[in-house]
Amino acid sequence: MHLDDYLTSDATDLAALLADTQVTPAELLALARRRADQVNPHINAITRTLDDVADARAAEPLTGPFAGVPFLVKDLAQEYAGFPTTNGSHALADDVADEHALVTQRFLDAGLVVFGKTNTPEFGAKGITEDDLLGRARNPWNLAHTPGGSSGGSGAAVAAGIVPAAGANDGGGSVRIPAACNGLVGLKLSRGLTPYGPQGSEMMFGMVTQGVLSRSVRDSAALLDAIVGAPTRYAAYAAATPDRLLPDLDRPPARLRIGFTHSSAINPSPDPEAVTAVEGAARLLAELGHEVEEVDAPHDDDALARDFLSIWFAQLHGQISLIKHRLGASDSAFAADSLAAAEIGRAAGVGALFAALENVNRHIRALDDFHQRYDLLLTPTLAKPPLEVGSIDTPPLLQRASRIIAKVRAGKLLNATGILDQLISENLGWVPYTQLANLTGRPAISVPLHWTATGLPLGVQLVGPLASDGLLLRLAAQLEQAQPWFHRYAHLDPALTV
Repeated sequence: MHLDDYLTSDATDLAALLADTQVTPAELLALARRRADQVNPHINAITRTLDDVADARAAEPLTGPFAGVPFLVKDLAQEYAGFPTTNGSHALADDVADEHALVTQRFLDAGLVVFGKTNTPEFGAKGITEDDLLGRARNPWNLAHTPGGSSGGSGAAVAAGIVPAAGANDGGGSVRIPAACNGLVGLKLSRGLTPYGPQGSEMMFGMVTQGVLSRSVRDSAALLDAIVGAPTRYAAYAAATPDRLLPDLDRPPARLRIGFTHSSAINPSPDPEAVTAVEGAARLLAELGHEVEEVDAPHDDDALARDFLSIWFAQLHGQISLIKHRLGASDSAFAADSLAAAEIGRAAGVGALFAALENVNRHIRALDDFHQRYDLLLTPTLAKPPLEVGSIDTPPLLQRASRIIAKVRAGKLLNATGILDQLISENLGWVPYTQLANLTGRPAISVPLHWTATGLPLGVQLVGPLASDGLLLRLAAQLEQAQPWFHRYAHLDPALTV
């Protein structure tokens, strides 16, 4: 098999070639590594290789729907036994996992050959992938721009053709943001469908879901089928699992009522490219026979952002406290931004956390009221094209101040400065549409229907009601057939530098 053939095949194609013995797992692994050697020095997508275990696995008889297909897992909450899972933090750089994460085991049970781990910001805290420990990941479509986050390393690797799909997870948009930035498919599943742990409990009170990034809808469906399943003995509850997603992809959805908006209280003036993206998607959906109309946003995204950040800050405070207790890590082992956010969460107290969690019901009711009238909500995934790398760096002076404030536990003072408004504006202002699905537990998908005038991808998002995961994938498959995108991948001239 030639590299060009590898780059133009999805995981489903590769699995069929393997099953027909037209290619071997070792040959595919060599091609994946060859492509990684070409492009990874420029995009910094893979931050750890698992060479020996991958070679051994490729030499074994493998079973499963993707037996022998090369794959990457995210270096956050997708632990691989025998290797550290850093979560992008110096504090965890040597924290070797003694067992696979449940989701990693399910990837392996599907026959995938994991040969590396992908870049992520510390604790997955940002919509970009720029990290003190792992370095800056870059978008293969334009190296001056971000591949998004927090699954930005996975997104960049898939877009650049290193692998046809890679592991990801989503707590506030971390599957959909990189999908939109890299021209990929990214579905955030309904809450409770994918396994978490056993290293820890569900993050963000169940708002984080495991998933994948892929170039084709059928790969996403088949890989999600592989990780969605009956609860394990570690599960806190048994969610009603859907029928398998892949078999229904060829069945187009019936006529749907779809409301679209680009309105955002956080960002009242989204980039014209984002407006163009969602309006173009609305026209295409109408051409496919769906009833599409512009609507007001069904919720107050500014209020939702405040609740989301209150929950996130409290989660981060608890996470950092546990790491300090377990490993004896000092403040110097954490990024200044993480320390500041955790201190805000500590100072706000349990009352603020409880209030934010209680407000989730209000957001659920608002979205459910919308879904009584419309089957799906269509928005841009991003309010502007992928940001330039380094454009939202915290200034060094503010980083030093954040460390001091965290050390003296002056979070109340930090709150009084209006930093929450700044964090909402700078960190969520370009991604104000994605947190809704996490807080409400609803599924949402980003599909690559738009490229900007400068050649950057800019996806659109569809949010569905409870248990509409299959419907979102079926509609995505219909869109993929009507306006194909699989042929587009980032060729990335290896000589290109920034």
